[in-house]
Amino acid sequence: MTSRVSVSPGDKSGHGESLSTTDSAPLAPIFDIQRFSVHDGPGIRTLVFFKGCPLHCAWCSNPESQTRDPQLMFYPEKCIGCQRCVGVCETGASFVVDNVVRYDRALCNSCGRCVDACPADARRMAGTLMDVAQVMEEIEKDWLFYQRSNGGVTFGGGEATLYPAFVDAVALRCQAKGIHTAIETCGFADWSVLERATRHIDLVLYDVKHMESDVHRALCGQGNELILANLAKLCRLRRSEIVVRVPILPGLNDDEAHINHLARFVGALNGGVKRVELLAYHRFGVKKYERLGREYELDGMGVPDDEDLAAIKEVMESHGLHVKV
Repeated sequence: MTSRVSVSPGDKSGHGESLSTTDSAPLAPIFDIQRFSVHDGPGIRTLVFFKGCPLHCAWCSNPESQTRDPQLMFYPEKCIGCQRCVGVCETGASFVVDNVVRYDRALCNSCGRCVDACPADARRMAGTLMDVAQVMEEIEKDWLFYQRSNGGVTFGGGEATLYPAFVDAVALRCQAKGIHTAIETCGFADWSVLERATRHIDLVLYDVKHMESDVHRALCGQGNELILANLAKLCRLRRSEIVVRVPILPGLNDDEAHINHLARFVGALNGGVKRVELLAYHRFGVKKYERLGREYELDGMGVPDDEDLAAIKEVMESHGLHVKV
């Protein structure tokens, strides 16, 4: 990836545009590019994770994606106490107490000097500005795997539609090279923004987290009216394949009444949705909250078992939907 630079927070409403260089070539903050994935679209895929999201879901497994700014992730279990971070820190965020290195996030300006100085990889910076050519270079490394597996690239995050010009530019280049394109989106964006970001997208993985707007707001920080309206518009376009993805959250959205409500809504989209995918809640991202100095809101919530998911699948299938766990 490129060297770290400061990223302006920009518009956090979900209606923003990408950052730009002086020559108008779009830039976007990327916090990870993951290769050889098989879960976010067909075949072997490269996942491009954008930083920044208009929602703040309580169960988010990528909390480092929620803001556009670069953030320091601290791994205290890896610290060897060399104190090199203390020597390069200009704000006093890294200091020593009783011969143990401590870190005060409130004083940190995310300059990244301590990351470069740390020999034990106990500090990492989440978020790097990249341009279209740099992202394409990473994507094209696995072109042969895409061809052999019918795979491609998936844009996720965070929320990729915060950067519609960037996504559109990369997706256009991918399609010109015969690389399948997918985007995973929460759908919370102005329609003009979502339409542009999906213009050269073959597959849209569209998250529907809860059908009741007040519950959605409590869980994610925003209501769901715009999200559901945009899904209906995408279905009417008939431009991309659409898969609705539903995170199954025990005690929050897995009751039969809600599942039936969701199934009726998807069924009324006149076949615009190819299938529904049920995503079991997991706790894989909990440690990331510690590394960001944050508390995990759903600590103690259970994980759905196979029987729970099978029962939900059966209910949705009774509405004539194609459902995959």
